[in-house]
Amino acid sequence: MTIDKIALVTGGNRGLGRGAAIALATRGVRVLVTHRGDAAGAEKTVEQVQAVGGTAAVLRLDISDVSSFASFTSELSEQLERWGTSRLDILVNNAGVGIFGPLEDVAIDDFDTVMGTNVRGTFFLIQSLVPLLAQGGRVINVSTSLTRHTSPATSVYSASKAAVEALSRTLAAELGPRGIRVNSIAPGPTATDFNGGAMRDDAEMRQALAGQTALGRVGEPEEIGDAIATLASEGLRWVTAQRIEVSGGALL
Repeated sequence: MTIDKIALVTGGNRGLGRGAAIALATRGVRVLVTHRGDAAGAEKTVEQVQAVGGTAAVLRLDISDVSSFASFTSELSEQLERWGTSRLDILVNNAGVGIFGPLEDVAIDDFDTVMGTNVRGTFFLIQSLVPLLAQGGRVINVSTSLTRHTSPATSVYSASKAAVEALSRTLAAELGPRGIRVNSIAPGPTATDFNGGAMRDDAEMRQALAGQTALGRVGEPEEIGDAIATLASEGLRWVTAQRIEVSGGALL
């Protein structure tokens, strides 16, 4: 990839999104990071991108608010123009929510929030941004290893990500004639602040998961970021409609 590539990373204010933004920047990609309300976190990502010699800017986006996508697309177009282009090369759909609980405790509003954000929001954001995607662009949707293995109290979240994977395969066929590659990345347990930071802060949980992982530990956000950046690279230009798990061999 060259310096003229531009990526949009949703939920780039923390965790996997920040890791992806930094990894892309180290490969010469200019990065736009979005946040839902954590402007300080997004600016910290920009600082870290700049620390590795990259260029980044921040936009606000709530992917659960589909009605805002038209105005967001206009703001994105304006930022692209400031960078001397009208095209987006890489879209990383990382932003999402997880609400967990056993079957009997799942409320309708919780179900609607997860599906409305992870599936509805992702789908309509892609629909809104496809006109801006360059010929040969890349769409990378962040899923989860939980679509392969099971864990208690994760049914709604897992189902939403399984839908994202099915969406990725279908859109790969639809957008293939434009040379646009669509894939999903499925992280395993990773030390971020997702779900209250359990994988990062709970030593007992980390130890238990390490014992069930081929490589003997939970992942780090920069490892997921490197996988996303690699999937976006020319080196994997013949890969589309795939689910690529990045879990260190968790729960085999």
